[in-house]
Amino acid sequence: MSTPPYKRILLKLSGEQLAGKYEFGVDPEIASFLAAEVKKVVDSGCQVVMIVGGGNMVRGAELAGNGIRRVTADQMGMLSGLINCMALTDIFENSGLKTRCLSNIFAQQVSESYSYRLAEKHLQKGRVVIVAGGTARPYVTHDTAAVSFALELDCELVLKASKVEGVFDKDPAKFPDAIKLDTVSFQEAIEDNSIKVMDKAAMGLAMEQHKPIVVFNCMTPDNLVRLVNGETIGTKIS
Repeated sequence: MSTPPYKRILLKLSGEQLAGKYEFGVDPEIASFLAAEVKKVVDSGCQVVMIVGGGNMVRGAELAGNGIRRVTADQMGMLSGLINCMALTDIFENSGLKTRCLSNIFAQQVSESYSYRLAEKHLQKGRVVIVAGGTARPYVTHDTAAVSFALELDCELVLKASKVEGVFDKDPAKFPDAIKLDTVSFQEAIEDNSIKVMDKAAMGLAMEQHKPIVVFNCMTPDNLVRLVNGETIGTKIS
């Protein structure tokens, strides 16, 4: 088997994607499908870090108000992400994929506490590392956490899972003639308000540190492993 061009990648999933056919919570079928897709990548020799949002349960920024402080609302969003990571860890392990959940929120009863050295050790042993709780700071999204941890853990690529095939010149849900773009510059992604694949803070950090992002449809079988093996899938922002 040939060695993939990428040694280590970070995959960012949204909570909504995990909900699948449900309006709330985790769809085990989606999680099992993702486990099979990630296993192909691990088997190819590439290490995987994952960040999972919590929008299928709580969206911190939307919850704030009516007596709930923004800081508290954001912390609730982080805890939602942790719940998702716990579910994914179990389903991944059940699928034969060695996985560890490391939390940035103090939650020793349900996960290991995140540290750079511990994450590095798990990755070197071929385990998938799911980092829970974002950065553990308010006003910082899971998107920005994804770029931050990709930098910290030397991931060569940030893969942003999407429900569509990549970045389009206009909304493909509204315009049938929307054209998918193979490449977009960070400058374009930040300045063009119609491009909403990641929040602007995450994009700004990635641009500053020259960390490429690929937006792709994670629900198309083999897309993930093909991407890791160097095929042009989705849209590369660099």
